[in-house]
Amino acid sequence: MGDYPLSLSSTDLIAMNFRISSFCAGLFAVFALLLTTCVEEPSATPINVVEASIADVHTAVLTGATTCRMVVQSHLDRIDIYEDQINAITVLNPNALTRADEIDAAVASGSDLGALFCVPMLVKDNFDTHDMVTTGGSIALMESVPPDDAFMVRRIREEGAIVIAKTNMAEWAFSPRQSVSSSFDTTRNAYALDRVPAGSSGGTASGVAVSFGLIGLGSDTGNSIRGPSSHLALVGIRSTIGLTSRDGIIPLHFDRDIAGPMGRTVEDVARVFNVVAGYDPADPYTEDGRNRKEDDYTVFLDSSGLEGVRLGVLTQLVDTEDADTAVIRVFEDAVADLMRLGAEVVDFNFDLAPARRPNMRCSRFRYDVGQYLASLGDRAPIRDVAEVLETGQYSDYIEGTLRGRVSQPLDLHPVDFDPPCMDYFDHEGRQGLRAELVAAMDDAGIDAVVYPSWTNPPAHIDRGDEEYRGDNSQRVAPATGLPAITVPMGYSYGDLPAGLQILGRAYAEGVLFKLAYAYEQGTHHRHPPSGFPELALTDN
Repeated sequence: MGDYPLSLSSTDLIAMNFRISSFCAGLFAVFALLLTTCVEEPSATPINVVEASIADVHTAVLTGATTCRMVVQSHLDRIDIYEDQINAITVLNPNALTRADEIDAAVASGSDLGALFCVPMLVKDNFDTHDMVTTGGSIALMESVPPDDAFMVRRIREEGAIVIAKTNMAEWAFSPRQSVSSSFDTTRNAYALDRVPAGSSGGTASGVAVSFGLIGLGSDTGNSIRGPSSHLALVGIRSTIGLTSRDGIIPLHFDRDIAGPMGRTVEDVARVFNVVAGYDPADPYTEDGRNRKEDDYTVFLDSSGLEGVRLGVLTQLVDTEDADTAVIRVFEDAVADLMRLGAEVVDFNFDLAPARRPNMRCSRFRYDVGQYLASLGDRAPIRDVAEVLETGQYSDYIEGTLRGRVSQPLDLHPVDFDPPCMDYFDHEGRQGLRAELVAAMDDAGIDAVVYPSWTNPPAHIDRGDEEYRGDNSQRVAPATGLPAITVPMGYSYGDLPAGLQILGRAYAEGVLFKLAYAYEQGTHHRHPPSGFPELALTDN
């Protein structure tokens, strides 16, 4: 054996321990560096936003795959590149990226996030926004910035959504045919630029279709959510009168107006509907729907939801003289799909003639807009919509309609008109029609009614009036106040979208979501319009 000391002094032990500790510490540092290099989380990058869903964005942001700023910037980039082709956008939100940064900070800190966090949304130009102009399609309101948000805008913002832009519409929401305003001109159909997107929420429809926003808000007096949604292969719901608030939305006829989401999937529309539906003391109609909102409409989303369901085809809205045979063939295929997916489908014959009898609707536009203008306080640029006739601040195409709709006194409540214009819940004719329809559905044992949203393809944009035919959205839901949803059912003439409309009983929106979701999942008709591809992904 060699000569080794049998013992070490305390000084030697301290020195040896120090050398061993230093060596171990260095070794640990090397291993730590190697470990960090191997498991370092990838940096956030932009994601494809074309056809992205709310769930897609939430997952990407929460996992760190992307940031909310990148999501918003990607949508702004698409607007910048493609907007000139369709003219869907009126104004951009100058605070959109700032709000995105705030959401990114909340994600990083683990703060509570709303149900719609980092959802870039498009909002029709008749919804009040405290930070952007709200023109209602009229140049007379071109400088009007409301003092606060509409109820629905406030609710989506409270839940973390970002209003990325406002969207073009028909002037004063007058036209179901097309979306032409004196404030921001003409919106085109993203699937065929020589076609209309319908009216009046055409800007929201075309904008959502090309992924300028994840989803949008529109309003519907007779057609204007479901019609444009059908023409742009979207899902759009008109709710039961009383379930959703219209506060802060420039009215057309308050007794028929409804507002709600327009999106690319049933699930996304249900998610937003969860947020925007419900009681609002500022809208007296919602007293009827108080406590009738479902806790969560997404629980109705069942891919097998058509099994065992009995549906009635409203034949009066299919077998019409002006129906386009190509669109009817698409509808017939939709009926076959409904049956393939488990539904029993029967003919449902119901006389809609009472919907056209006298006094079923009246012109309360001047009074209703007067109430809206008064809500703006000192910010109101005009006090009476009739003023625009004196100033000439209107498009030529609306002059006749405008003159007809300002014939009643400004300050006389519609119930005091001669004949009276009764509010919806006090209107014997409309309530009677609703009761008759529901009774007929009960007698036929059907869960819902189905028909084409349009029986004709989108009109050519230079013949919007002449080719306006087959608008079924006007026929049942507005007069009865019952809910209806449209969902993509295919395409005619190559790539012109068509929609399947499903109408249900009052406050049965959950059933509509179930049926629409099962049909959507069983067919997957929607595809994005060509000509608006995903942009190159670059860090912003």
